[in-house]
Amino acid sequence: MIDVGQLRRGLYVQLDLGWMDHPFPKGSFKITSDDQIRTIRTLGLTQVRYFPTKSDPADKDAEGTSDDSGRSPVDLGVSSQAAQQRLLTEADALRDQRREQLLAQQRSLAQCERRFDEATRLYHRVLTEASAKPIAARDECIALVTNCVGEILMDGEAAIRLLSETNGDRSAMHPVNVMVISLLLGKALGLPSQDLGDLGVAALLHDIGKEQLPERMRALDESFTASEIAVYREHVHHSVKAGKRMGLSEIALTAIAEHHEMADGSGFPAVLKGPQMSMAGRILALVNKYDRLCNPARLVNSMTPHEALSIMFANQKTRFDAVALGAFIRMMGVYPPGSVVQLVNERYAIVVSVNSTRPLKPRVIVHDASVPREEALILDLERTPELGIRRSLKPAQLPKAALEYLAPRQRVSYFYERPGQQPPAEAIA
Repeated sequence: MIDVGQLRRGLYVQLDLGWMDHPFPKGSFKITSDDQIRTIRTLGLTQVRYFPTKSDPADKDAEGTSDDSGRSPVDLGVSSQAAQQRLLTEADALRDQRREQLLAQQRSLAQCERRFDEATRLYHRVLTEASAKPIAARDECIALVTNCVGEILMDGEAAIRLLSETNGDRSAMHPVNVMVISLLLGKALGLPSQDLGDLGVAALLHDIGKEQLPERMRALDESFTASEIAVYREHVHHSVKAGKRMGLSEIALTAIAEHHEMADGSGFPAVLKGPQMSMAGRILALVNKYDRLCNPARLVNSMTPHEALSIMFANQKTRFDAVALGAFIRMMGVYPPGSVVQLVNERYAIVVSVNSTRPLKPRVIVHDASVPREEALILDLERTPELGIRRSLKPAQLPKAALEYLAPRQRVSYFYERPGQQPPAEAIA
């Protein structure tokens, strides 16, 4: 810490203030002018934090005097007042800009959450209508998926967006998660529009047959006996049967039938191997497994998105189609949305959005005690070349304050931000 009276040009300082409480574009920066020093001294601080290793060495001949030599006290006073007024004007403009950023960010998240909620409510309707009105239920699913496919295929990249903690029914959250990620992966693999539509419908309806099972048998449990496992596995048959009643396409029915098959032949019910599986089936099996690792029936067994992806790549690679898995990792990034991370500057953050064109530079929310959680702006790591992710963490490894601030989701839900919908982000931490 250094007294504000000792500030000089060349010092790299950090202002321990909220972003609305100072006029500078960044909270950490190198002082380059006397105007900046005078502005800092008006902020009510007696000391500021500075970083010797990032600061220029003191130059006694230039320290604080070069701009003032040969000027009268009156000139200096007028100059100082004009500079101060200019900085205040810039500060107002910057605050307005940040307010707009925050509003755009909140609008984008609200749109994603609203559409996710609409999709889960539609899924519940389909469960209710599938037996009595199978064609009507199918048409509702097709309408939802067709709309999603049209948006995902728009010019530009649709980004995967982490949603807030939701109290929705897990039985509906899972199929919507799988639908969203399967569509994005299908696009990354170059599937045509019609095939994407069939894949999306299959992803949404792959578990519909579980409604025919006793409730306690709808999620595989390690305590199940062999006969109970056999009953659980029957849900695939029930799902295909329901799909046939609804008049689904052959591509969709095949993908549903294969959503528990594995490329190495370790899946069920037909024990198929990779070349025997359809492309839609390979995609659906991969995404289904990923979401089950992140959102298991028992929360105690849940993995962070980073852990799930790491396990799939390091320990289960042979179980998935190599091309689909490679595209999935590129799309989700090393740190998928929902991952808790520590940045190279030691600060903690949660990944909220990933664009497949920059998988190592996701968008994050950083723990900053000086900014209220509800006002935290998304930080785009692509725009901060000096910052990167140092490591992934389990939520339990976070300090209490960071854990409460970042609020890692117990259950991870995703939707996509349409091209052009992604809000502007901060370029600094």
